[in-house]
Amino acid sequence: MRLSRLIAVLLLAPALAAAAPASILTLSIDGAIGPATVEYVHRGLARAAADNAQAVVLTLNTPGGLDTSMRRIVQDILASPVPVVGYVSPAGARAASAGAFILYACHVAAMAPGTNVGAASPVEIGVGGAAPQPEAGKKKEPGPTNTHERKAFFDAAAYIRSLAQLRGRNVEWAEKAVLEAASLSANEAREQKVIDVVAADPADLLRQIDGRKISVAGGERTLQTTGASTVELAPDWHDRLLAVITDPSMALILMMLGIYGLLFEFGHPGFVFPGVVGALCLLVALYALHMLPVNYAGLALIAIGIAFIVAEVFFPSYGSLGVGGVIAFAVGALMLIDTDLPGYGIPWPLIVTVALVTFALIVIVGRMALRARRAPLVSGVQSLVGADGEMLEDSDETGWANIRGETWKVRTSAHLNRGQRIRVVAVDGVLPRVAPAEGA
Repeated sequence: MRLSRLIAVLLLAPALAAAAPASILTLSIDGAIGPATVEYVHRGLARAAADNAQAVVLTLNTPGGLDTSMRRIVQDILASPVPVVGYVSPAGARAASAGAFILYACHVAAMAPGTNVGAASPVEIGVGGAAPQPEAGKKKEPGPTNTHERKAFFDAAAYIRSLAQLRGRNVEWAEKAVLEAASLSANEAREQKVIDVVAADPADLLRQIDGRKISVAGGERTLQTTGASTVELAPDWHDRLLAVITDPSMALILMMLGIYGLLFEFGHPGFVFPGVVGALCLLVALYALHMLPVNYAGLALIAIGIAFIVAEVFFPSYGSLGVGGVIAFAVGALMLIDTDLPGYGIPWPLIVTVALVTFALIVIVGRMALRARRAPLVSGVQSLVGADGEMLEDSDETGWANIRGETWKVRTSAHLNRGQRIRVVAVDGVLPRVAPAEGA
């Protein structure tokens, strides 16, 4: 009897496993979109494909982010063989600027009540903010009038328009979100066919999208979300570390720590540790700057400032090179990140702090150089002037004497006896000139 039951269970197990719906992977973007976000989403979509997940739910709550990062995420979503459900949540969240592009790229777009989407106008090379407003009294025209801004705005408008056409969503409003920085609430977005679903929570979302047929890269899929298990993929240590080092403020701090460490190692060879730490910090900072929208004029000013500071340390100019280097560094740091996006600028208090620390270092080095210049000589024949000694032999013009425990050949203008106390009064070439100590 037991054997028959066991055989029945074994025979039914494959059928039960086939009937169970595939799992759903959940990802979350919370905050500005940058290089770390790209790596996280790419890893999540790759895992969903490897695990044969039936869908990925991408929760969005972002004010925007870098244009390059947004486009890479969109490319990953478009190439994904697993359907991606974009979900703006929780209540109070937003998918602004770059987030609007990502939501439009998702196979299914959903929002929670109390959320909003839009304001997708470009700002510098980031994506976010609002289009320039026309002057008072002039007729309002769509988008900016500056040629450089027009290129950026219409490129972004064409991009989001192509995504809207691909997903069958409202093309006209998508352009308006870019050219006029328009925004919509969740219910308004559904009414205008900007999104597909308004869901109160993740469970409600899965219930509403159950049975949908979705075209993905490689074919068509039908979602079976009822009863499906969800697997959350949180950012790992690599994503968190990348998020820290690609913060512009952290990149600036690492760069200065690298410069200070190498400077100390060059000035005091043999310590090794400052040089190793400095080299590592500088390499990590350069890697971070490589992934950020860097203004090369600002980077050049920082390099010139650092060069002046290094020159001040090795060739003291009593502050002129150092002060010029600090000013160049501060101006370059303000210009370094080429975007006005929130979270990607370097705060001026940090710049002032680093500049003051650098200036203090220059003052300390300058004072040390000035003190060393005024200090009496402590080596060489010139340092013997004023020193007392004793004649080792009788002498009329030149002879040998003991000075400071060393034997020196000395020159004298009068007769000196062996054992007589003497004092160095001058230096003739490389020979100390001595006289009797009592008459010196």
